[in-house]
Amino acid sequence: MKSMIIKYITVLLTINFIGCNKDFLDRPPLDSLTDETYYQNDNEVLMGSALLYSLVWGDYNDKCMYALGDGRAGNIISNDRDQYYQFTVTASDWEVHGAWRALYNVIGQCNMAIRNIKTRASDDVSEEIKRHAIAEARFMRGVAYSMLVMNWGPVPIVYSNIDQMLDTALAPNTVESIWALVIRDLRYSVQNLPETPVEIGRLSKWSAKGMLAKMYLYRSGLSSTNEMQLYRSGSSGGDGTRNQSDLDSTKLYAGDVCNNSGLNLLPNYYDLFLSANDNNEESLFALQWEAVNEWGIKNTFQSYVAFEPKITGTGDGWGGGQGASADIIKYYINNPNDAVRRKATYMFNGDHYDEILSKEGGYDYTADWTAAIKKYVVGTPDDNDGKGLIMGTGINSYMLRLAEVYLIYAEAILGNDPSTSDAEALQYFNAVHTRAGLNTLNSITFRDILQEKRIELAMEGNYWYELVRWYYFQPDSAKKYISNQDKGQYSITLNTQGQREFEFPDTLWNGEPIQRTFAVTDKTMWLPLPEVEAARAPNLKKTPVVFDFSLLDDEDE
Repeated sequence: MKSMIIKYITVLLTINFIGCNKDFLDRPPLDSLTDETYYQNDNEVLMGSALLYSLVWGDYNDKCMYALGDGRAGNIISNDRDQYYQFTVTASDWEVHGAWRALYNVIGQCNMAIRNIKTRASDDVSEEIKRHAIAEARFMRGVAYSMLVMNWGPVPIVYSNIDQMLDTALAPNTVESIWALVIRDLRYSVQNLPETPVEIGRLSKWSAKGMLAKMYLYRSGLSSTNEMQLYRSGSSGGDGTRNQSDLDSTKLYAGDVCNNSGLNLLPNYYDLFLSANDNNEESLFALQWEAVNEWGIKNTFQSYVAFEPKITGTGDGWGGGQGASADIIKYYINNPNDAVRRKATYMFNGDHYDEILSKEGGYDYTADWTAAIKKYVVGTPDDNDGKGLIMGTGINSYMLRLAEVYLIYAEAILGNDPSTSDAEALQYFNAVHTRAGLNTLNSITFRDILQEKRIELAMEGNYWYELVRWYYFQPDSAKKYISNQDKGQYSITLNTQGQREFEFPDTLWNGEPIQRTFAVTDKTMWLPLPEVEAARAPNLKKTPVVFDFSLLDDEDE
């Protein structure tokens, strides 16, 4: 599908595909996805929905993905995003505004795609392709709303770019309403996507079932006794258990993917993050990027996290001030056999990478004050068949992998029990666990699965959402876990035998104490409303209201 994205660039330049919307209320205009002459055949409809896999997600993937998904989760430390893992972020912070805007841009473009396909597609477009493209848009919309609700709690459901274009009186909808929309959208996608993608890199029925299972699992913590509308006043009320109906649905859909899709994990974890292996068998949903000089089409991630410009060869590589957190380093110290995942995710002092600067014999990482980020760092254009430029690589960004669905299925089987030795749960958990070089477990708990997800999916923008859904039903345990994470300074030095030695000092050279942990509260679990949005639409601060689903003209499943 990447070739289709490239072919479509010339189209978007002539029909104004997407403008750079400065604010949440600057909805994408009706005609920004297509003009009156587009959507004349099946191919044009598919070309139109292709950029829902890249351009609409560009701003979120740029910096917000790892600031929110990994920074707040305690997977990284940073010299310019420390406010996220220290829980001091303010309403004026760039990523707060940027993530809000980016996710609503995804939603606006999906709304627009759905409307345009329904009202403007020619009679020559098959009903199957119309439903397919709408299913893609509803899948993306559901995922974007899940991120909004897990970062901000109650937010407005925007369903019409026309009717709500100038509405500054929008009030937030209840958390339950938003989750209902997420589930509704993904159920539609399950019903209308094919088992085999129409093109490499596109969604399939298995993608939708895997994502629907994930969303049922996330929602399961919102039990009937858990009124989650008081986020912004700093209140929570999880009762310690999860909704069994949602857990059963999780098990149904995840089990279908695991047992009937015919898909398999890649044998080697490290291979997942080589650009040559984009759209591999394990990839259920990935953002599709091209190394071209078009903002929103190229993957900018490497430019911000690569340790030094030498790695990229294009003048960027500005990630020297950020790397793995001390907390996650301590995991690797205690689990030395988890070496393949560690090296694919973070660079430790003394690491050598054959695939970076490959023509020069590889790259040696030698810094002792940080463990640099490796995941999605793919090197120079020469390391990637000549593809790459400043602030642009072509490696895909995973949004859902089969390994995650394996772990979701294992957890659904576990359910509300303290542990399980169920053979099927262990089969799929251990498939992920042993691929990493670790020993088979004979019994697993919720915390085992949570930790496995953390390490398996680190730097994929996922772990904060795992912590939020834990907070839904066990707020005190989740807050304690987050507040006890070590986010202080450390060093990794090599002794005379070439062995690594780790230090986690409590004081600086001058005796000044180093703060190693940062407490999270019920209030700081949630991001503040972006300052500019709260000023322009003061009703966003009002009591959330139940959404009226009769306002939607979308077909349900």
